[in-house]
Amino acid sequence: MIRMTVITDKFGRPMKDLRISVIDRCNFRCTYCMPKEIFGRDFAFMPREQLLSFEEIERLAKIFIDLGVKKIRLTGGEPLLRRDLPVLIEKLTAIEGLEDIGLTTNGSLLGHMAQKLKNAGLQRVNVSLDALDAELFKSINDSGVGPERVLQGIKKAQEVGLEVKVNMVVKKGMNDQEVVPMAKYFKQLGICLRYIEFMDVGQTNGWDFTKVITKNDIYHELTKHFDLEAIDPDYVGEVAKRYRYKGTNSEVGFITSVSESFCSTCTRARIAADGKMYTCLFAADGFDFRALLRSDKSDREVRTTIMNIWSNRTDRYSDERTAESAKNKKKIEMSYIGG
Repeated sequence: MIRMTVITDKFGRPMKDLRISVIDRCNFRCTYCMPKEIFGRDFAFMPREQLLSFEEIERLAKIFIDLGVKKIRLTGGEPLLRRDLPVLIEKLTAIEGLEDIGLTTNGSLLGHMAQKLKNAGLQRVNVSLDALDAELFKSINDSGVGPERVLQGIKKAQEVGLEVKVNMVVKKGMNDQEVVPMAKYFKQLGICLRYIEFMDVGQTNGWDFTKVITKNDIYHELTKHFDLEAIDPDYVGEVAKRYRYKGTNSEVGFITSVSESFCSTCTRARIAADGKMYTCLFAADGFDFRALLRSDKSDREVRTTIMNIWSNRTDRYSDERTAESAKNKKKIEMSYIGG
């Protein structure tokens, strides 16, 4: 056995979280993520053989966990489109040292998959939902799917015992009118709703500062309707700034990558759908672990490569973001790297 090693980057940040994108495909065409004019019928997604196999993901995960990773989140694309995904979850939950495994999904297939995911060992799901208004939600996802299908998936996930959080990307002029209705709905259900500031991920989502609704903007709107009290973070590196509705156990959170950077405590490594490792959500270049895994390299050599990448990490994009850098910096698309 290789002895567990904890590694830190150039700013002393440990590596504790691993995001693994299992597929680059999605059945939604959300305008801020995979706009149809770019990701249309003729778009060339990865053939199956270019994706990491479950065995390759398991091997890589074991090495990352040996280096200090405690939490894994499966992402996409839409991860529930990956065939036999519960098989992968079973493999990952069996790894000694893994403390938490979750999944981010658009929820459209969750009703059908929830029980299988729970049986495989999944602990929690983050469901993306940007509006309750049916016509607005259909216009955002540009796929004709209404919120009822996602809400049914959320209900099923709760019924089988999965912890559920809901993520709402808020974009000025798109869905800011849904901030309060979403809060009221999920407060009543006791589900944590997290507002995500519209971020400049990838090259195709038409981002600029004028379309960002900040945490402060949303917070002030919510306080017109609710009494909120701040909650201390559960752990160092927790991304969401959390609040509780006074007198309840219901929470609301904010992901503030634009207005209040959390680079200083970021502990996340990412494996994209093509097997490349990225040390920042806003990165342009990654290291090709697919090629490394499919060579004759040993686990020890793969481990050393990961250590070298992380120990030389200097990413702090959100600290340094400007309108110019957001416009000109090349970044990998969200559908490859995951959320």
